[in-house]
Amino acid sequence: MKARIKWVDGVTMLAESGSGHALVMDGPPEHGGRNLGVRPMEMLLIGMGGCTEFDVLLILRRGRHAVSFCEVELEAARAAEDPKVFTRIHAHFRIGGKGLTTKAVERAVKMSAEKYCSASIMLGAMAEITHDFEIVEVA
Repeated sequence: MKARIKWVDGVTMLAESGSGHALVMDGPPEHGGRNLGVRPMEMLLIGMGGCTEFDVLLILRRGRHAVSFCEVELEAARAAEDPKVFTRIHAHFRIGGKGLTTKAVERAVKMSAEKYCSASIMLGAMAEITHDFEIVEVA
């Protein structure tokens, strides 16, 4: 896996993934940024969210569960002193679909957290990571 980050101006950076996708990262004005993109630490949190949601969806679909809605909200706390690493991350899943059971969703979330989500497991070496979920009605 590769990535390239190119400094543009101030603290604005253009990131390009090895698969050819680009995004803008920037900082807040008080640190020389223009607020043109996500912060690098936000990218870590977003990456973890995408990784674990991907796993949960895949696990449920492989179990032949009809998922029609899935989102994960993440909330993180950071250390007060440099380096301001994540100290706590909580992932709350909202999942909907026909015939979803608590047992199936709980299993998928647990498997992602403990076995499959590389980002969660890596960040979990530094931060306390917790998960919960709710099954929502989907029209």
